[in-house]
Amino acid sequence: MPFCNKCGSEVQPADQFCGRCGSPQSFQGGPSTGPKAAKRKLPDYFSTLDAHTASILCYIPIIGGVFSIFVLAAERFRRDNLVRFHAFQGLYLFVIWLIHAWVLQGILYETIPRAYVISRAIKLALTGAWIFMLYKTSQREMVRIPIIAELADKSVAEQR
Repeated sequence: MPFCNKCGSEVQPADQFCGRCGSPQSFQGGPSTGPKAAKRKLPDYFSTLDAHTASILCYIPIIGGVFSIFVLAAERFRRDNLVRFHAFQGLYLFVIWLIHAWVLQGILYETIPRAYVISRAIKLALTGAWIFMLYKTSQREMVRIPIIAELADKSVAEQR
């Protein structure tokens, strides 16, 4: 039976922390080393999510940008180029929205009188693009936003 690295109390071989003092444990052949660690995998939260639904969720306004990052990081969609294309395209729409909200909006307000009209028009156009892409993707139609689609294609090609 192994003992704690810090306080010396008895711990189980599978314990990662001491039950008495709470210090992290590392044993020879314990759970953090050896062949058992290679077999253990993290839970796959996307295992029940189909590719079509993942593609649609990448275009939810604002939230879709964060979801796109999760889709791109998921092991399940590593080889699915269509889902990765939609994730990159949704992510780039989100980045454009961020650039407008954090940079362009401030520049517009400082330089142009009544800039709120222009800013609202840009926000409306971006939101409209997201909603349009949500609808078209849900209908299983492939829509390529002119400049963004080229960036998404390059990003997917680099990931292969």
